[in-house]
Amino acid sequence: MRRIYTIITAAMLSSAAYAQVDIGKGVSVTGSLQSDMLVPMGKQEDGSHEDFRTNTYADMSLMSKNIDLGVRLEYLDHPLPGFETDKGFKGWGLANIYAKIHTKNLEVTLGNYYEQFGSGFILRTYEERSLGIDNSLLGARVVVRPFNGVQIKALTGYQRHYWSYNDALVSGADVEFSLDRWFKALGDRGASLTLGGSWVNKHGDDEAVRNADATHRLNFPKNVNAYDLRANFNKGGLNILAEYAQKDADPSFKNNYIYRKGYVGMLSASYSKKGASLLLQAKRSDNFTSVSDRTESGSGSAINHLPAFTEDHTYALAALYPYNTNKNGEWAYQAQFGYNFKRRTAIGGRYGMNVKVNFSHVHAIDMTPKGSTALPGLVPGAWGTDGYGSAFWKWGDETFYQDLNIQIERRLTKGFKLNLMYMNQFYNKTVVEGEGGMIHSNIFIADGLISLSPKTKLRVEGQYLTTGEDEGDWAFALAELSLAPHWMFTASDMYNCGETQAHYWQTYVTYNIKSHRVQLGWGRTRAGYNCSGGVCRYIPQTKGFTLSYNYNF
Repeated sequence: MRRIYTIITAAMLSSAAYAQVDIGKGVSVTGSLQSDMLVPMGKQEDGSHEDFRTNTYADMSLMSKNIDLGVRLEYLDHPLPGFETDKGFKGWGLANIYAKIHTKNLEVTLGNYYEQFGSGFILRTYEERSLGIDNSLLGARVVVRPFNGVQIKALTGYQRHYWSYNDALVSGADVEFSLDRWFKALGDRGASLTLGGSWVNKHGDDEAVRNADATHRLNFPKNVNAYDLRANFNKGGLNILAEYAQKDADPSFKNNYIYRKGYVGMLSASYSKKGASLLLQAKRSDNFTSVSDRTESGSGSAINHLPAFTEDHTYALAALYPYNTNKNGEWAYQAQFGYNFKRRTAIGGRYGMNVKVNFSHVHAIDMTPKGSTALPGLVPGAWGTDGYGSAFWKWGDETFYQDLNIQIERRLTKGFKLNLMYMNQFYNKTVVEGEGGMIHSNIFIADGLISLSPKTKLRVEGQYLTTGEDEGDWAFALAELSLAPHWMFTASDMYNCGETQAHYWQTYVTYNIKSHRVQLGWGRTRAGYNCSGGVCRYIPQTKGFTLSYNYNF
């Protein structure tokens, strides 16, 4: 790994030396600083007494006509609660470094880079700081456009796992054909058709694993291949995407070390025109966990990504029970319809009205065990066997998640806009979190924005969640005063009306000036899961002062 960094650093220095010749108006420097800090009050849920916690990141990039250089420094030596539990997360230093040479039809990257093939079924590397994920690849990436309408990508590298790199070498290639560039008839009709195919290979990561009694040792495959095919059609407001992926048997901790191949298929169709939109999606995944460290229990070594097909909610109580994609297998469906009632109509009123309806349902696939059942939370099938059989169209016995929500947005007067939301939710806490059973809840939300003056706005929220399971009912209230362009004052309280009777107060003062943003807060947060795109991290309860600083240049 040191030799790789030496080669990359040498390439960057030589590139920088070349760039210095052309320094002028074509060269720009950009960067950012993000620091989220917590000063805890008293003993935290994890038993620690640390006086100061912070996740801090500093990025800088130099960009020119043909050469880009970038570095990122991270300070995570005293990480925020919920992050320090991951082995290897703590530390500080240079976490990301790259050099990129690019022309019209060629792009070459050396160092750390991010990439996604198609929808990410077989490869998606990305950074999500709120979840502590940075699974970039360290190596080389090439993008070539040899002909009009053809793009080819090739890459190889080792995946980052916090402050080290996993042993498996990840390599892959992707090609896309834009047929509307070749067939004039498609372009003349305002249509586009893109066909794509990808391949990813994981080499190594074949260290033996023994069972609990140390009586057997598994022989892991040295090479695991995955393939993806997709087609995307667009015409006017119509978009249709079909994608299918398959991978070799890849036993790992997450699938109880079974030797079953993985499959995933998706069909997505959307249509939109002025004032209306419709989205329909279906996905079936089966044993499609792909990691560069097969013993990893968290999400830091994931090579791929499966979209959740559930709505990412931003309201506090709507997001109280978020769904985490079950990569061992699921049927997932989503439908969404939006309509904008025009102004000065019987329903639209003076200012118009927007209505959105969303329905998501996630269900288990059929799994017929082979051998004894697996450990709780893992797929059926004995350790080291073929796992299970599965009929394609047949559902399993369990519902994992269901969400029906209706949102109405309407301006009642020139200075007052109201958003209303109703949500009916089923959340299988046993499947997502390990225990807790099925939670059925109804959620009611009212969100009002009042314009007090051209530069002064007041937003108020009232939310209520009712359920007979888990901890019982919840109530949430928020008030947010915005004094443009610099100040914002926020106060909120989440209150458990049922089992715990606990209050979770939050107060914030935010100041913005040019490219700087500072936020000072005090309060108590509830323990729970923070999710983004179907990937979740457990965050323990905290109490104390928070300070966030963001700067972009």
